[in-house]
Amino acid sequence: MPLNIVLIAPEIPNNTGNIGRLALASGSTLHLVKPFGFEINDARLKRAGLDYWQHVTIIYYENMEEFFTKNSGQNMVFLSSHGTKNHWDIPFEDNLFLVFGKESVGLPKSIISQHSNKLYKIPLYSPHVRSLNLANAVAIVVYEGLKHL
Repeated sequence: MPLNIVLIAPEIPNNTGNIGRLALASGSTLHLVKPFGFEINDARLKRAGLDYWQHVTIIYYENMEEFFTKNSGQNMVFLSSHGTKNHWDIPFEDNLFLVFGKESVGLPKSIISQHSNKLYKIPLYSPHVRSLNLANAVAIVVYEGLKHL
């Protein structure tokens, strides 16, 4: 029942390290799409991933074009505060790709417009919060998926 966690241009090494640990704990594969806002050998990334980083299944991509080309035909959903459907309505299945954008601006507008029918959000119940921390958002969606699977 593996899932695929995709981070498009992650910016914060601590988030990526925590998400790597989550990927390992949940049996998921982590897909990291460049450019990164940090060096992959950043100590903060390794610290957040602890000594688990070496065990995480990670696939690196030079850019979004390479990611979408190599994974053409895969079932994907996209997580964004611009989504109109809630994350618990995602049709979870084995090998589903969960695609998340960068911390500062989320998914690129091109992805949002091309995949609007597969765009989901985590509901927020306060007008004072624009979004959740990326690592928290990934954890919420991955474990919702594991529950469904």
